[in-house]
Amino acid sequence: MTKSRRTLVVLVLVFFGPIVGAYVAYRYFPPDRSNNYGELLLPPAQVPLQPLGAPEGAFRFADLQGKWVLVVSDSGACDEACEKKLTLMRQVWLALGKNRDRMERVFVVDDLMRADPARLAAYPGMRTVTIPVGMQMPPGLASDRAHLYVVDPQGNVMMRYPAGAEGKRMLKDLERLLKASSVG
Repeated sequence: MTKSRRTLVVLVLVFFGPIVGAYVAYRYFPPDRSNNYGELLLPPAQVPLQPLGAPEGAFRFADLQGKWVLVVSDSGACDEACEKKLTLMRQVWLALGKNRDRMERVFVVDDLMRADPARLAAYPGMRTVTIPVGMQMPPGLASDRAHLYVVDPQGNVMMRYPAGAEGKRMLKDLERLLKASSVG
């Protein structure tokens, strides 16, 4: 092979090698579809418009319109697994720092057991609500003890996390959400 032919081959490899390499990498090693830790719910469900029970009177999710909301549901007896979810929710909320004013926390009691106020005193600022007998909530929001849900400022149940979620990864998601959102 002559010197000029070798130079031509090297030039072709230098210019087209990265293009071929990028195509092969994209085609056979596709990137992850999302960067979020939580599971996006598509299509998002609407929060109920009907009033729910609360110690201080009727509660409506519409009263929280314009704020992001973390929602967890469990028994009013609130066993150890329930307390872990409430603690995770509180710690993530506290870690939001100055953005925590943009987020509310709601504990939905999904059975007929009455929530113990002494036990819930460790979670100041969290709203505790009960579902009236016979009322249907959106799928998951009050019937799924295995997840924590995120409601956007327009009242859409749009994301969920497993009950034993990693707090740091959940926090990173919520910080990204709040940074990208001009609403709430």
